[in-house]
Amino acid sequence: MTYILRRLALMVLVLWGVTLGAFLISHALPSDPAAAAMGNNAREEQLADFRERNGLNKPLATQYVIYMGQLLRGDMGTSLRTQNGIVNDLRAFFPATLELTLVAVVFAVLIGLPLGVIAALYQGRPPDLLARTFALLGGATPVYWLAILALTLFHERLGWLPGPGRLDVYSLAPPTHTGLVLIDSLLARDPAVFWDGLRHLILPALVLGAYSAALLTRMTRSALLEVLSQDYIRTARSKGLTPARVIGKHAVRNAALPVLTVLGSLFGSLLTGAVLTETIFSWPGIGGYATTSAISLDFPAVMGVTLIAGLAYSVVNLLVDLAYGFFDPRISFS
Repeated sequence: MTYILRRLALMVLVLWGVTLGAFLISHALPSDPAAAAMGNNAREEQLADFRERNGLNKPLATQYVIYMGQLLRGDMGTSLRTQNGIVNDLRAFFPATLELTLVAVVFAVLIGLPLGVIAALYQGRPPDLLARTFALLGGATPVYWLAILALTLFHERLGWLPGPGRLDVYSLAPPTHTGLVLIDSLLARDPAVFWDGLRHLILPALVLGAYSAALLTRMTRSALLEVLSQDYIRTARSKGLTPARVIGKHAVRNAALPVLTVLGSLFGSLLTGAVLTETIFSWPGIGGYATTSAISLDFPAVMGVTLIAGLAYSVVNLLVDLAYGFFDPRISFS
């Protein structure tokens, strides 16, 4: 419990640093948010009124103090572009990114971990060569090129999977409970919408998870090869344990810690870095919202997205640290 409290205190400190850094960087840009929001034809009195209403005419330190006061009350402010509360905007866009990221991570784990294990067990042989080739290609292929190729092949040419968007234009979105189409459709007991949402998820999730699967393959192979060379693995084999028991109970479990670390970092990066994938697949997620906000100099919205990104990384790292204790009982959190 003491460890968790220390980590939570550290998370608060990190998030405060994130807000301060993002605030200073965004306001250091030689730009005028009022002109970006009102357009080039806005008169000076209109710009002055906009700055007054949004507090942009106050000193920088005063603006930050006001922002932190609002944030402590759970208010991230108002978007200069949409004039909506940023919490409401994030509530509308974040679930789509979360759903895409979760499915992408599932694909990455289902593909990357088995390939890494097979590559380590068959080191230097054809399965290892194929796994390493996949890892090399997956890590070197640009996301935008892979996305365009996937859409062209599986949607345009073969017609196996639907195109951009979360649902077909003829599908009615289920009642919103979580914002995740798959879960909301299950709650609504609508298998047709569930199947439609799942088919729309396959292509963008595979594209988004390709790099992660490649990295997991390399990391799993490297970690497992190091463990397989240890004395306790040779001892387990000499005791007559079956290969499956040696690999499953002793090798894979002890190789899990570095893989968990990479997986946690990948989840955080996917959650906040799916801009290209969301743009190409017209996915209404937080990536597009962040890009549009940055282009329009919507500083409060950029601050909100940055804070969510920092919170996501902090929570994922905490969960990864707690998972260490499950795979390695020697680790204590007291």
